[in-house]
Amino acid sequence: MNNQLKPLGLFFFATEKENEPVREWLKTLSKTDKKIIGEDIKTVQYGWPLGMPLVRSLDQGLWEVRTKLRGSREARVIFFMAEDTMVLANGFIKKTPKTPKAELDLAKSRKKVFESRK
Repeated sequence: MNNQLKPLGLFFFATEKENEPVREWLKTLSKTDKKIIGEDIKTVQYGWPLGMPLVRSLDQGLWEVRTKLRGSREARVIFFMAEDTMVLANGFIKKTPKTPKAELDLAKSRKKVFESRK
């Protein structure tokens, strides 16, 4: 049961140059892929907290939205929570069984940058 009264906020992590990597990555995808990923993110916003198969806890306060796309492809959006807001830190098309260390390290780094700005 959803204990939440209102949906989570949503924020795209921004670099010092004000680039939003997840938003920019989404723009490179097909309209269909963007729609599927967006629907999964919205499900998390309105149903938090959620678990598998849609959301998996990673480590150090990171979570991933696990999206199945057409053609046996999978997308991941790694996020962290800042109070009642999802901060989208990294997005990628998954090509290996495990979440690549480089993608996880990038999300950890962005989380640290975000937290240092508070």
